This record gives sequence, C-alpha cells and structure tokens, in this order.
Amino acid sequence: MNYYNISDNIDSVIINMIQGDIPLESRPFKNLADSLQITEQEVIDRIKKMQHEGTIRRFGAVLRHQKAGFNVNAMVVWNVEESKTDEVGNNMAKFKHVSHCYLRDVEKDFGYNIFTMIHAKTESELDKIIKDISKVTGIVDFKIIRSLKELKKVSMTYI
Repeated sequence: MNYYNISDNIDSVIINMIQGDIPLESRPFKNLADSLQITEQEVIDRIKKMQHEGTIRRFGAVLRHQKAGFNVNAMVVWNVEESKTDEVGNNMAKFKHVSHCYLRDVEKDFGYNIFTMIHAKTESELDKIIKDISKVTGIVDFKIIRSLKELKKVSMTYI
C-alpha cells in the first residue's frame, strides 16, 4: 500500500482546506495563508511540492453537472471480454460525457464488468452517446441503469 509523505501539520491543514470550496477570487489562498501565519507563496509552493511528490494527484474545479444542465444520467454496464478490458475501458473513458469508468469484479451470473457513468442533457442525447460508445468499442452487450434520484453526492475528504 502506498502512503504519501505529508511533511507536517501545515501540509495537513492545507490539504484539508483545499478539499472543500475555494473562494472564487484573485487571491484564493490569502486567508488560508494568514490563518497558518505563512505567506501565500508558501501555500502555493507547498501545494506544488505535494503535487510533484504525488500526495495531491490533481487540483481543479468540480462541475456540479445538474446545475450545468446535465440532468439525464445513467450507469451503463458493459460485458467486455477480459482480454479487451484495458483497450475498451480506455476508449470509453475518452468520451467527454463519461465521468467515471471502472473495471469491476462481478458475479458470474451478472456478466457486466465495465461500469460507466454517463451524463447528458436529454434522453435522446444519452441514447446517442451510448450508441456511439457501442459503435466505437464494438461492445453490444450492455445494460442501461438510469438515475432516478440523487440520494447522496459528496466529495471525498481524506484528512
């Protein structure tokens, strides 16, 4: 198991703070730096160092897909030959409407081993995306599990 180096308590606080909402302003790290009694540049340098070390994989905005008009969502499960899962999964993941793409161990009776989460604005757009994925990958054995209601969605926090 890989454990990443978090040098000190300041790094832990920075990670904890940047996992949440960051203010949309010209100096988003100023208040954080002030509360830690360090400079903004030190906050930025520490974030860059943690990215370089692999402690932080990526840093970016999270789109709330419903607020952006992507209200039609479905988990699509695909039956892919084991020897083709890497190739097919990587091709599926390239579609911009696919937010998640996982290879999973499944029960023999179920048979579907690649799971994709697809977001669209309309039912017809969703159907087209699924057909396009099927055409590009050649996978025709799939099931569409439509989202009816979001019961919970939170960003994971690690510290």
